[in-house]
Amino acid sequence: MRKLVYYVATTLDGFIAGPDGADPTGPGGFWPIPEDYLGHLVTEYPETLPAPAREALGVTAEGTRFDTVLEGRHSYEIGLDAGITDAYPHLRHLVFSRTLAESPDPAVEVVSGDPIATVRALKQQDGKDIWVIGGGALAGALYPEIDRLIVKLAPLTIGAGIPLFGRDAVFEPRTWKLADHTVLGSGALFLTYDRAGQEPA
Repeated sequence: MRKLVYYVATTLDGFIAGPDGADPTGPGGFWPIPEDYLGHLVTEYPETLPAPAREALGVTAEGTRFDTVLEGRHSYEIGLDAGITDAYPHLRHLVFSRTLAESPDPAVEVVSGDPIATVRALKQQDGKDIWVIGGGALAGALYPEIDRLIVKLAPLTIGAGIPLFGRDAVFEPRTWKLADHTVLGSGALFLTYDRAGQEPA
């Protein structure tokens, strides 16, 4: 069965963005992107790079991990504000929103229904794993269904911001088993955890 994977960058103090929720790697952002970090993304996770970055870097690799990306409305609007209606045209792209009347892009599916039910149906379909890009609120809503965490841990603290599972996450302790790790010279870590009690893929 396909896994739901929360593949996300976080600071040492557990934040995925600043308090305003803006793209921390965008213009004026505070999140450094070292050369070895970018190289690791290109080599190991090429499908997670947005289309403009893939084009700029000459990345054409399909990738082996994901064929579907799930996104909340706020995260999606960061791309819209930059004039990008579909940052991931190489993936099936679902945006969860109860207020977005129609999709700005014919290739992007807007889902107004229950995220949990949608993910359970997706897991039953054939394909590669399903990537939750965020934001934190969507990851928090999907918390019970997340099978794997791939945490890109930055050597950075910011003190306050959007937590890993959003501001409205419920208290539900869960243990995870470390399945893989990569330490980069720049200080970033890629940590893969599978939910304890599940067999790895």
